[in-house]
Amino acid sequence: MLRRLLWRYMRPYRWLLAGVLVFQFASAMAMLYLPRLNADIIDKGVSQGDTGYIWRTGGLMLAISLGQILAAIIATFLAARAAMQAGRDIRDEVYERVSGFSEHEISQFGAGSLITRNTNDVQQVQMLAMMGSTMLVSAPLLAIGGIIMALRQDVGLSWLIGVSVPALLIIAGLVISRMVPLFRSYQVKLDTVNLVMREQLTGVRVVRAFVRETIEAERFRAANTDIMVVGRKVGSLFVALFPMVMLVLNVTIVGVIWYGGIEIDKGGVQIGTLLAFMQYVGQILFGVLMASFMTVMIPRASVSAERISEVLASTSTLVEAAHPVRELPRPGEIAFEDVTYAYPEAEHPVLAGITFTAEPGQTVALIGSTGSGKTTLVSLIPRLFDTTSGTVRFAGVDVRELEMETLWAGIGLVPQRPFLFAGTVASNLRLGREDADDGELWEALEIAQASDFVSQMEGGLDARIAQGGTNVSGGQRQRLAIARAILRRPAVLIFDDSFSALDLATDARLRQALWRELPEVTKVVVAQRVSTVTDADAILVLEDGRIAGIGTHAELLETNETYREIAESQLAVEAGS
Repeated sequence: MLRRLLWRYMRPYRWLLAGVLVFQFASAMAMLYLPRLNADIIDKGVSQGDTGYIWRTGGLMLAISLGQILAAIIATFLAARAAMQAGRDIRDEVYERVSGFSEHEISQFGAGSLITRNTNDVQQVQMLAMMGSTMLVSAPLLAIGGIIMALRQDVGLSWLIGVSVPALLIIAGLVISRMVPLFRSYQVKLDTVNLVMREQLTGVRVVRAFVRETIEAERFRAANTDIMVVGRKVGSLFVALFPMVMLVLNVTIVGVIWYGGIEIDKGGVQIGTLLAFMQYVGQILFGVLMASFMTVMIPRASVSAERISEVLASTSTLVEAAHPVRELPRPGEIAFEDVTYAYPEAEHPVLAGITFTAEPGQTVALIGSTGSGKTTLVSLIPRLFDTTSGTVRFAGVDVRELEMETLWAGIGLVPQRPFLFAGTVASNLRLGREDADDGELWEALEIAQASDFVSQMEGGLDARIAQGGTNVSGGQRQRLAIARAILRRPAVLIFDDSFSALDLATDARLRQALWRELPEVTKVVVAQRVSTVTDADAILVLEDGRIAGIGTHAELLETNETYREIAESQLAVEAGS
């Protein structure tokens, strides 16, 4: 999985990688050649008192060292550039894939996990790509080339290499085999930390309102402790690797000095040769160490690559038709034909046998108890998910046959929980239509009964809005979201319980303005209050996912027991208050 992911996203930058290989090769060859020159200075220059040879060879060593440094810098720069661009491409594709997910896929992965996969997981793969590019040539060249050069210096001491290199490989293999399951567990627990943190930040008002700060702090502490325990185990293994490697390295060098000293005493080895051999041993072990470091990074990057690939391999249940319809024959018309919808793995459908038609310009209201399926029903119109059976038609065309952009362009949706983005009032409104001028913004605010408080905000249309709209009240947030949908000038406006935070007077003024200013627009209104739906052309009473009644306010009061009970209960509450 990791190999396929790297090949796919690093391939466009193969010329950068080619440059990395060339400069890494030059750097490694320079490092391998320097000990040989050092031995020549000692054996030929110092021993014979040839000062000119020392200066010439020393100058050559200095030039090669500067070239090696320059080559290493260029290789690292090119590797970092290729890896960062590949990381950018992965994040872009993950984001685009997630943006096309339906509610089902998003809930399946979880928002916290998707964020982690597009940040931390991509970073792990990106880091491996950069480190792997820089070490891909230098590590094997230093190890293999060092062995060849060491054997050329002295074959008699080579048995030390035959002992130390396998010892290093065994140590690295044992450590890495224990790290793989720990890395997998670490990423899962990181998802949990992000999930808990995100929930607590989003629901901070609920936490404080119910005085659950201590309980939530303990919940976060438990998640944090879990990841700490796994991280400590990973860190312990990682930290243990380097002392063991250094132990092997130092023991090997001691062995070289010990046996090399004996050979020098016998006259079989020169001092320069022994020093060069020691440097080559260091380079060999350094190459093995770099390879070990890479193999430590690979398991974690492999886990991250699997998690990223899961997202990229997931396809949305919302599939556009092979030849989508791009024209709307009857703009504003909505028709449900025997629609049934069941959430995945649910025992019973949340909607069953829904059939009704909304003509262009009509106002259709949905009312019913909590859990009766109102939000699910209106979510089928913009195709946030597809029906289990039956057909939803928009403008006379099955929504599954319509081009998604065409469908969404004809709908203005105000969700149950209106969300505002960080920016200004104007930038949030222009999400509905980018080319709208200030006059059109104020017109939409006027219809949504929001112009009064916006004009009083510092900066007016340029007033700052915090992320999520947390610096305005719930009612103001709803009215700004309604203005944003109005500005879109769609054929259909859907209000999913979008008047719940408004007082009765503001609710009435807003509905009157909508009916007066937008008579040609079809309006679908989900409401809890009977007063919000009294002037609708048709009211659908939902009960247990089925239509229990349909008609005007007056008709339902006379003929529908469920609607009459809702109306009488609300009238009794209002009278009591």
